[in-house]
Amino acid sequence: MVKKYQLFIDGKWVDAISGKTFESVNPGSGEVHAIVAEAGADDVNRAVRAARKAFESGPWTKMTPSDRGRLLYKAAQKMWEKADFLAEVESQDNGLPISDTKSIAIPATIDVLEFYAGLANKVQGETLASPNNRFNYTLREPLGVIGAIVPWNFPLMLTMWKLAPALAAGNTIVIKPAEQTPVSILELVKLFQEVGIPDGVINVVTGFGETAGQALASHPDVDKIAFTGSTKTGQLIMQAASKNLKPVSLELGGKSPNIVFDDASLEKAVNMSAFGIYFAQGQVCAAGSRLFVQESIYDKFMDLFIKKANSIRVGNPLDQSTEMGPQISEEHLKKIEHYVAVGLDEGARLTIGGKRLNKEANGYYFTPTVFENVTNDMTIAREEIFGPVVSVIKFKDEEDALIKANDTIYGLAAGIWTNNLKRAHRMARGLKAGTVWVNTYSLLDSAAPFGGTKQSGFGRELGVQAMEMYTQTKHVWIDLNEN
Repeated sequence: MVKKYQLFIDGKWVDAISGKTFESVNPGSGEVHAIVAEAGADDVNRAVRAARKAFESGPWTKMTPSDRGRLLYKAAQKMWEKADFLAEVESQDNGLPISDTKSIAIPATIDVLEFYAGLANKVQGETLASPNNRFNYTLREPLGVIGAIVPWNFPLMLTMWKLAPALAAGNTIVIKPAEQTPVSILELVKLFQEVGIPDGVINVVTGFGETAGQALASHPDVDKIAFTGSTKTGQLIMQAASKNLKPVSLELGGKSPNIVFDDASLEKAVNMSAFGIYFAQGQVCAAGSRLFVQESIYDKFMDLFIKKANSIRVGNPLDQSTEMGPQISEEHLKKIEHYVAVGLDEGARLTIGGKRLNKEANGYYFTPTVFENVTNDMTIAREEIFGPVVSVIKFKDEEDALIKANDTIYGLAAGIWTNNLKRAHRMARGLKAGTVWVNTYSLLDSAAPFGGTKQSGFGRELGVQAMEMYTQTKHVWIDLNEN
């Protein structure tokens, strides 16, 4: 039975003012699995007003930081109780295999919430060095109303990257989920409501980017926008936010280099490089989509890598044995097919994959794909495909690897495979990326800041650093002179 979902505004479930709804499609089957309210600008106004009221005069503002942290920790415990349910909803929503939602996505999401629950009472100012006739100190204060616009590849996790630090710092929030994956976020806020988060602190407006997203990004009473998504959309978000000079944090696209040297532990490099591109069907901003392999081990590495890619089980995301699920939509499948055709036209060699999976069932499945004979100037090596397509490029030495790896408009992440400690440190310093993994790939930690450089965006999510994006510094000057 198809479920129906309303907007969540000021602690209440309400229809869109226009009465409009839209269909949410399960990418594993191609079938509608939910009918969702479609928010417009008027609904965003309602949500922002509720968030503003909750911030300015609600119990959230009066609550001690320790009590805020306890509430967030209660929400985390409630999520553990509902972890299997949330995993199933997430897999139906975005196609991530259930084994990955249960073992990776949901635990990582809850870990983030627990991390920031513990930081809620640790937001601190400083006492400044001052002459005896005055006292100077700083306060770290919440910004106010946060607008969070989140993508479809990891809806719950990337929502939590914004929601948890924003609330821990004392802000309120309006969340605009991706139109492709609204359901899991709507289920999530039910759990926060159950544990007693005050009305108006969390609001969710489901709808489309050009209407609800635009209205939120340009709203004069939103104090900050936090966005994860494509670089193109990030540019539009910045333009909209600039009208009111509100701060923006952007975690955008990538074309991340994954560099394998001839002294690497080959088996682990093969396995984790495959994980780095095929995890979540390649729909990962930090995916290792440019695989650089040193000439002296190229043939040996590629034999093993192709065998690994061919062994990946593609299928129903709710099947425990599935290793790679569907792409998010028919539209996205066509985009990937377009890039495959461009790669062939420009002279790359398609080694495996490059086509939809032949299945009797419906759904948006694509095969693990490997391109060889790729040069760094080809379209498939320069533009973000956001699918299970890897471009393999040979390199000679460290200098050659660095030049090729940094020859991109992006700078989100990079991987290095070597057992030479000095080389690892040299490469880590030389790579222009927000995260550099050495002898692993695509791993995250709640305590470790994540974000990009160049057109991969700016600002850092996760870690204590993220709290800086949801607070502002106030300087207080007290005159101690008697006269």
